[in-house]
Amino acid sequence: MTSTYLLYESASGYALFHAHGLDEIGQNTEAVRSSVSDLNRFGKVVKLAAFHPFESALDALKQCNSVSEGLMTDELRSFLEINLPKVKEGKKAKFVLGLAEPKIGSNIFEETKIPCQSNEFVLELLRGVRLHFDKFIKDLKTGDLEKAQLGLGHSYSRAKVKFNVNRVDNMVIQAIFLLDTLDKDINSFSMRVREWYSWHFPELVKIVSDNYLYAKVSKFIEDKSKLAEDKIPALTDIIGDEDKAKEIVEAAKASMGQDLSPIDLINVQQFAQRVMDLSEYRKKLFDYLVAKMNDIAPNLASLIGEVVGARLISHAGSLTNLAKCPSSTLQILGAEKALFRALKTKGNTPKYGLIFHSSFIGRASARNKGRMARYLANKCSIASRIDCFAENSTTTFGEKLREQVEERLDFYDKGIAPRKNIDVMKSAIESADNKATDMDIEEVASEASGKKSKKKKSKASANGEVEDRPSATENGDAKSEKKKKKEKRKLDKETEEEQQQQASEMLNGEVNGEEEAGKKKKKKKSKEEDHVAAEDSKKKKKKKSKSEDAE
Repeated sequence: MTSTYLLYESASGYALFHAHGLDEIGQNTEAVRSSVSDLNRFGKVVKLAAFHPFESALDALKQCNSVSEGLMTDELRSFLEINLPKVKEGKKAKFVLGLAEPKIGSNIFEETKIPCQSNEFVLELLRGVRLHFDKFIKDLKTGDLEKAQLGLGHSYSRAKVKFNVNRVDNMVIQAIFLLDTLDKDINSFSMRVREWYSWHFPELVKIVSDNYLYAKVSKFIEDKSKLAEDKIPALTDIIGDEDKAKEIVEAAKASMGQDLSPIDLINVQQFAQRVMDLSEYRKKLFDYLVAKMNDIAPNLASLIGEVVGARLISHAGSLTNLAKCPSSTLQILGAEKALFRALKTKGNTPKYGLIFHSSFIGRASARNKGRMARYLANKCSIASRIDCFAENSTTTFGEKLREQVEERLDFYDKGIAPRKNIDVMKSAIESADNKATDMDIEEVASEASGKKSKKKKSKASANGEVEDRPSATENGDAKSEKKKKKEKRKLDKETEEEQQQQASEMLNGEVNGEEEAGKKKKKKKSKEEDHVAAEDSKKKKKKKSKSEDAE
């Protein structure tokens, strides 16, 4: 008969229990459930075999994270190998290890070949262990286990929350929710402004149709009786059309609206200003969403658009969840009610969900909308996986996938055969690699230019210091000038050497040949200058000797 061992992961350490004499209560879940509450009966069946306490709270958090992920740590492995009976190679084990998590059980079996089991019977035994755990550990004081559980629970949840906060796609989810709410609020508030101001100037509604412009114009006009032709240029600046501005002035002269008191007009103007502020904030929020989407999911944004991509991410819960979704799920994401209604009534299932808002499905014919939705969902799922798991963010794959969707549209309409997916992906990988190399070259060039500018500044400061110093004596000036020349020569040599190194890394061998030729020319010039100076000194000596002979 195989004996059963139980592994219990407590907040204070790993505990191994040996369950023996199970025939007395029977291999029955209900029998175990009834005997769990009684410590006298349960203590006869389950006994503590070994206990390994955690070293610190940090170690407990590490072990807890590994258990939750289904991974066996080195400490747990050594603990099991020391305290469990050894399994001989080629022979079946005479014991079973009971666990609460089947995920970590499969990992333990793969690593150590220890047979693991997780069923209702084992879970009931572990429930009894959890209930009487403080009685099994003799050295454990009252309240210690509760403190350890509370501390580990706080640290584990805090670590999970920190991990979630650092996920940038949460900002996209919040931004798209706020954008939808703002759209609804701005529409309802704009309608309220129109209804309110139409009591005073009803003709303005037909002339100005845009909500934001209507609020702006109503705030500018205020009282229609004061509107004259001298305000036409200002109205033209607001609307952007001179004919409409003249039409507003003419309509104000023959308006059918009633007069409003100054207090009512002030309230209308304040509310119109609020609507304008909300509209401007909505534009800023949209720009923020576009920038965030280009950072988080650049390929998905370039394929299907920033707003539709953000809606897909928010509906899935995160970019990782969206990347895990198959294309069939992504296709009907957002149409869950219609899907389950169709399944219930055995009707036709929906062809598209949130991706219906993409321009590609609108451009497709009614016959090809379902095909286009399926193809677009396939490409969106590829783009989301690239954005989620790629190390470098680039829009190359999204642009290539968009080209494929365009080619598919042409194929449905005109019958032009599209390119193969493998050829498109090869070209996308090549262009992405080329972009990466170009970025590296630009970074090297910017670093080199930064070094040059620093050296130029140091040279300029050195020259300024030389000019500011007062000349003491002629000998001293000569010495200082020689020192300065030497320093300049050293700086020039250093700059030349650095330029040569950068040129050798970035340019071809031809450029190096040109630099060597320039160096040779400089050397020739210096030799010629030395030769001329030597000839001048010889001439002077001859003149002096002639004058001495004459005397």
